[in-house]
Amino acid sequence: MSKIDDYNEYSPEETTIPGLKRRDFFKILGGGLYVFFNVGEAIDVLAIDAEQQRSLPTDYNAFLLIHENGEVSCYTGKIEMGQGIITSLAQMLADELDVVYEKVKMVMGDTQICPWDRGTFGSMSTRFFGPPLRAAAAEARGVLIEMAAEKLGLPVSELTAKEGIVFSKRDKNKKVAYHKLTEGKTIERYLDEKPKVKDYSEFKVMGKSYHHQDAKLKVTGEAKYTADIRVPGMVYARILRPPSHGAELVSVDTSEAEKDAEVLIVKDGDFVAALHEDPERAEQATAKIKAEYEFDEKDVNDQTIFDYLLANASEGNEIESQGYLAEGKKQVDTLIESQFLDGYVAHATIETHAALAHIEGEKITVWISTQTPYPAQETISRVTGFPLEDVRVIPPFLGGGFGGKSAHNQAVEAARLAKLTGKPVMVDWSREEEFFYDTFRPAAVVKITSGTDKEGKVNLWDYHVYFAGSRGSDTIYDVPHQKTTTYGQERNAPKVHPFGTGAWRAPANNTNTFARESQIDMMASKVGMDPIEFRLKNLKDPRMIGVLKEVAKKANWKPAVSPSKRGFGVACGFDAGAYVAHIAEVEVNEKTGHVQVKRVVCAQDMGYCINPQGATIQMEGCINMGMGYALTEDVKFTGGKVETKDFSNYQLPSFSWIPKIETHILDKNEPPQGGGEPAIICMGAVIANAIFDACGARLYQMPMTPERVLAALKK
Repeated sequence: MSKIDDYNEYSPEETTIPGLKRRDFFKILGGGLYVFFNVGEAIDVLAIDAEQQRSLPTDYNAFLLIHENGEVSCYTGKIEMGQGIITSLAQMLADELDVVYEKVKMVMGDTQICPWDRGTFGSMSTRFFGPPLRAAAAEARGVLIEMAAEKLGLPVSELTAKEGIVFSKRDKNKKVAYHKLTEGKTIERYLDEKPKVKDYSEFKVMGKSYHHQDAKLKVTGEAKYTADIRVPGMVYARILRPPSHGAELVSVDTSEAEKDAEVLIVKDGDFVAALHEDPERAEQATAKIKAEYEFDEKDVNDQTIFDYLLANASEGNEIESQGYLAEGKKQVDTLIESQFLDGYVAHATIETHAALAHIEGEKITVWISTQTPYPAQETISRVTGFPLEDVRVIPPFLGGGFGGKSAHNQAVEAARLAKLTGKPVMVDWSREEEFFYDTFRPAAVVKITSGTDKEGKVNLWDYHVYFAGSRGSDTIYDVPHQKTTTYGQERNAPKVHPFGTGAWRAPANNTNTFARESQIDMMASKVGMDPIEFRLKNLKDPRMIGVLKEVAKKANWKPAVSPSKRGFGVACGFDAGAYVAHIAEVEVNEKTGHVQVKRVVCAQDMGYCINPQGATIQMEGCINMGMGYALTEDVKFTGGKVETKDFSNYQLPSFSWIPKIETHILDKNEPPQGGGEPAIICMGAVIANAIFDACGARLYQMPMTPERVLAALKK
């Protein structure tokens, strides 16, 4: 078995997270007003268990700094990977602090100057980091007004603030700028109680569209990603890789590779690498290494995986139950039993995993493309033996993550090699390595038994999901007799999947929404009802009803029973606190099985939208990315051998696929919710339902390839 997966295992018992020393911040960052605060609820969400929770900081884990030059920085362990929080969090801060937006900068993920954070995932930054950030900014504003009152000799009640200046309400000539109040001193304030934050009606920056703060750097090519970083004396590493996840190295012969005297060969147990300042020379040397392996393969491939999963599933965990299934069966006139299948899907980020490790004296700095800089710091410390405070992790720009860069194996490899050689080492994975070591979205099976009465009321819902996970498995419809059961890995049993699996943009929800919304559509068709009318009849949640009605209105939906031969599909769902509904129009070539998505309309209720442009970008990205998992993306493998090695046999959506996209964000004065994932969850279901409406072919397996469409047409 490949040992690289071992690096992902983090145990709180093995490492401690030391408190950050404020004096170090002051020494590095200089004078100004510091406002320390705790993320609170977010900490509770990210603490997986009680043991971890005890390891977390208890006083603060983020802070604001009003610099002496008038700029404002927020230091956080969160990272930016294209989702746009570098902009939306700055908008929140600017509004609450009453400063010009352009003066606010987010400083993110650097473990030397930013406080601890578990990681950036789950669409939690805006939902859980945003509220305490606003409260801290409100506190800072109050502190600054108090300081201005002392300086101006006026009562606090007579003062207000705007664009970084405190002034008298009666005489605007009596004023002082924020940055003039510190006068070179370091001033600390701690937020113990959340002060009152502004009402939605008072926002001047939030709710307006802003370009991403990093947009210009990225479109001009100035932005540097991990693989762009260079330091003197740096060498590239090319590492001997096993042919399969079921392979174990038993012998290695590096004699041919060692004939190139300028290439450094490193052997540390089964960790073997060639290093050179020219990556091609290192690659050539690695190709000359002769290795023998023993294999312990699982008897499974991409064709047999679903039977294999069912045979190896746990006994099941009932997570939702209401009424009695037996009673529900008596109340139905139409009963439908279905099984839905979903294969492994890769993250396929444009930037592959990369890390540069550089040791200077007793300290090591590692630049990493990662969503989890602090867990990476902890892992590097544990594996290399460097004290935690001597390990600095810097995450430069990230070229996509989607959950796939929560793991940081490449950083451990770079750090190990840097320690073994004393040289700065760059590990930048090839596309083949990226596919091989990816933590794929897990293959899964969903079984549903459901039923309706003659009037179209769903009275029975028995839902079983295997290995996908429970996110998105909520029934969402008002069903009196229902049960949801999840099945996965048996505790202490051998690993079921033949390789790594993990979170993939809206984990589990894409699979669960595909199954649920396909089943709902099938019931609507069976009872002869329009699919939107059927959903509205069985929904009670006003927010779900709201997005469904909005998308129908914006798409100019005309009621019809499927299959209507129009090629229109509908689906709705819930993720990361947000509600979404989609309508898609497709064209199906019944001779070739090709599906062309022509139009997608999406309505989203995400509470108050901080940056409408940023949210729109995320919705459009979700829709385009979702077409990939719906129509083509499928990892090929035999046992632990990953046969998908590059994009020649893993097709991502291309420009020719892009449909007309219309996004609509509902205007809500309610707490902001996640926006980076919700719009992707319905894409499999809405396309499947549109295919059925176009030609009567019902697809039960993703991706819905031309071959599967043709097979469905024959049934």
